[in-house]
Amino acid sequence: MSGLGKAPAGLWLVLATMSILPACDQKSESGKGAENAPGAARNAPASIPMGGNKSVTRFFVTSKGLGKGGDLGGLAGADAHCQALAQAQGAGDHTWRAYLSTEATDSTPAVNARDRIGAGPWYNAEGELIAQHLAQLHGATSKLGKDTALTEGAEPVSAELHEVLTGSRPDGTAFPAGAYRTCSNWTSSQPGRAQVGYVDRAGPGENPNSWNSAHAVGGCSEETFHSSGGGGLFYCFATD
Repeated sequence: MSGLGKAPAGLWLVLATMSILPACDQKSESGKGAENAPGAARNAPASIPMGGNKSVTRFFVTSKGLGKGGDLGGLAGADAHCQALAQAQGAGDHTWRAYLSTEATDSTPAVNARDRIGAGPWYNAEGELIAQHLAQLHGATSKLGKDTALTEGAEPVSAELHEVLTGSRPDGTAFPAGAYRTCSNWTSSQPGRAQVGYVDRAGPGENPNSWNSAHAVGGCSEETFHSSGGGGLFYCFATD
């Protein structure tokens, strides 16, 4: 001990540094282990309850239409389009439904878009909450808009295609029979009308800020949709 007490000041500095370095290395390795630990959710959206057995995406705007104007193959064809697009992005583990209403005919009752899509909540492909439930989705606190209404691939919708087919009134219900706002219940690309909403909630019409019921397009052809500001796109919601 008496020998150490006579050690030069420089030696004491070296010994102190050597004792600190191992502790720093342990802290660094500990941090790396936590970062790379199995199940770490550093990039998980804070709004998503993690650990479920379903994919996060529960809402999207179709990245493309079916190319036949208002002829979507009826509700069944539109649903199948939603399911196929979701499947391609790894979200096919949900049951998908198109947000479309149909009008009553002599042989079939009307179908309300809001009754087809489950009870919520719905998140887009980035994990952002769109709405907790139907009341919020159709109310003033709905988060559906330009920045959140993304495609199945988490891409924004072009401003040139911001008109989205719905055939619905603002509350998500069908128009009365004879209103002709659904391109013959989504089976026709011939002359007719289609009610649309604005994905960016901005444009002219009866309800210029509405995502689901802004105005009626005066035609059901692909060309009419494009000239009006649409592309035959529609909303898809997971029911589970």
